[in-house]
Amino acid sequence: MTPLRILMLTTFYPPFSFGGDGVSVQRMARALVQRGHAVTVVHDENAYLSLGGQVPQARSGDAVAQDGVDVIGLRSRMGLLSSLLVQQTGRAVLHAGRLRDILKDTNPDILWHNNVSLMGAPGILGLDAPLRIYEAHEHWLVCPTHVLWRHDDTPCEKRQCLRCVIAHRRPPQIWRATAMLDRQLDKMDLIIAKSRFSREKHRAFGLKQDMEVLPLFLPPLKAQSQDMPASPPVHDRPYFLFAGRLEKIKGVQDILPAMVRHGQADLLIAGDGNHAASLKALAAGNPNVHFLGRLDPEALSGYYRSAIASIVPSLCYETFGAILIESFRFATPVIARRLGPFPEIIEACGGGILFGTEDELVAAMGRIQGSPDYRAKLAAAARQGFDTYWREDRVLNAYGSALARAARSKGNSDLAGRIQASLCLADPAIVPQS
Repeated sequence: MTPLRILMLTTFYPPFSFGGDGVSVQRMARALVQRGHAVTVVHDENAYLSLGGQVPQARSGDAVAQDGVDVIGLRSRMGLLSSLLVQQTGRAVLHAGRLRDILKDTNPDILWHNNVSLMGAPGILGLDAPLRIYEAHEHWLVCPTHVLWRHDDTPCEKRQCLRCVIAHRRPPQIWRATAMLDRQLDKMDLIIAKSRFSREKHRAFGLKQDMEVLPLFLPPLKAQSQDMPASPPVHDRPYFLFAGRLEKIKGVQDILPAMVRHGQADLLIAGDGNHAASLKALAAGNPNVHFLGRLDPEALSGYYRSAIASIVPSLCYETFGAILIESFRFATPVIARRLGPFPEIIEACGGGILFGTEDELVAAMGRIQGSPDYRAKLAAAARQGFDTYWREDRVLNAYGSALARAARSKGNSDLAGRIQASLCLADPAIVPQS
């Protein structure tokens, strides 16, 4: 098998990342390297730092990382101005030459755009390669704030973009009033949405190009020997878990009064963000709410395993729901808001309960905690759903099929065959799309 040469572009990439999309790109890059491919990831350090990120202790630099992914971090001495120029012009003003050099040096078979909003999009979508992909981890293609969260207050159902970006304290983007983005997207050979819901939202807000639904994935858990001692409990009382960024749009503030009403368990909150101080103030005086801060994946896994359920109360339109499948991987049920892609994920496997009101949230917590048999039923469905729909090998198989079809449609049968041979190695994926 001839390894594929893959160049992935993304604004954020760990450790220059706030989570979410950057972690997803890293997970894909590592999965491709493990299958023998040569992967280079280029990200923009200025964008991360301009949005308040702190310089990591260990910088990625231009070296080959220990995981085999070649990571290149772009940084300009102009700092915030560099990101502002990109945001206003839609072009890689300061890094254009460097990106062309990297493209020439890597000579990729596949050029894979992820969240490239602050790398020079839509301009850089014109870079050429045998196969060009755009993966929509956010709703940036149709929303200048990326999250369809209108006026920093409510899910967006109708465009009011100028008022909205002002409410979000962002400069308006003049290029969005032109056909620039549409022209560049026409050059893509495959555009990926993360859920059926996200695909429909893109359509509803005017995206003309077709999108294929390919979800997030996680590797299976490593098998543990029966001789290994059981992990010690991570908390001495029954608890529900929230894991994620602490931002207003994540809805954690709505869990707090429900926990007071439920009164039979603790709430453990794993994560950090701009809304952390406000949430701590709201929870002051409630001994059943515990803030764990940001945890690494290994530490967080113990909290997933022991939770009664994970609660996912997002108020905005997510493109997927990584926390849901993370919970499912540990056979932990989920209580998720009846919004965005969450219903299609829950309904695909039956591994949780949806809620729309505080009363429904309180009832769901009571039902799962009060009936061990019911919780066990949800847990089994959650784990089965993960293995069926969102396990790494299943989803990578679906990606391979989609990429091979795109290459074949472009007339590149040789590349299609190489993709098919190297990525479609698992049993046929059963990825819910329709």
